[in-house]
Amino acid sequence: MNFVAIGHVTLDKRDGTYTPGGTVTFAALTAQKLGYRPAVLTRAGADYPFATALPGVEVHCLPSPVTTTFRNIYTPNGRVQYVDAVADPIPVTALPSGWETAPIVLLGAVAREVDPAFARAFPHALLGVVPQGWGRRWDATGRVFPTPWEEADRVRPYTHLLVFSEEDFGGDPDVHRQLIRSFPLVVVTLSERGCVVYQEGQPTHVPPRPAQEVDPTGAGDVFTAAMLIRLYETGDPLQAAYFANVVASFAVEDVGPRGIPTREQVMAYLTKHPWSPEEVPVR
Repeated sequence: MNFVAIGHVTLDKRDGTYTPGGTVTFAALTAQKLGYRPAVLTRAGADYPFATALPGVEVHCLPSPVTTTFRNIYTPNGRVQYVDAVADPIPVTALPSGWETAPIVLLGAVAREVDPAFARAFPHALLGVVPQGWGRRWDATGRVFPTPWEEADRVRPYTHLLVFSEEDFGGDPDVHRQLIRSFPLVVVTLSERGCVVYQEGQPTHVPPRPAQEVDPTGAGDVFTAAMLIRLYETGDPLQAAYFANVVASFAVEDVGPRGIPTREQVMAYLTKHPWSPEEVPVR
């Protein structure tokens, strides 16, 4: 394995149907499609359908009485999310021997389950973090609300790439600005408008590939995995973000992970549609 993802796999309920999900699921499948050998450290109930959810992916699953389960209700005013079950946390002591040498690592918490100590467990890796799951809390009914990311200072010194959407942390601009100031390389995804890459706080807008959206589920996780991989390969954050925009745009054109493209599809598009950043960054 050369791409490690850590976090809960999930079951996501919508319209009465449960589908496998979670940041680590979409990230690992993206890495696989792009020619990497992913491995996932997770926690779930004994009946989780790994064979169909993560075919061909190395999985180390810690036991849990339940699987983290989200229920999404879509209203005219946006999505209302509930967490109906939460698997046990994932401690850093559960890291399998040898995994600490992985060259690319993604911490993808969905329900505050990832031990922040994982950030310093990979001394030679390119480390990416999706903080969405650390920015959630829920009440007695399970309804999910945004909350400050209390563990940020423990993760920041080891993080090479931080990715969140413009809607994360309740879309609070003050929280977003604080994270952009605190981390050296931050990407804020903007859905169909592409993304903004902040290098030491300096922003550059990276355009999208136009897409016919069918299902946006997991698009940010696909983006993050693709950007980490391309950043590892090229060292160029802006070209890596453009590559990731293209990968994510293909992914939303089908249901679930079925739309995640192969590297050949992505490179064919990039050959026909190259992009170079403007001289003056967007502010």
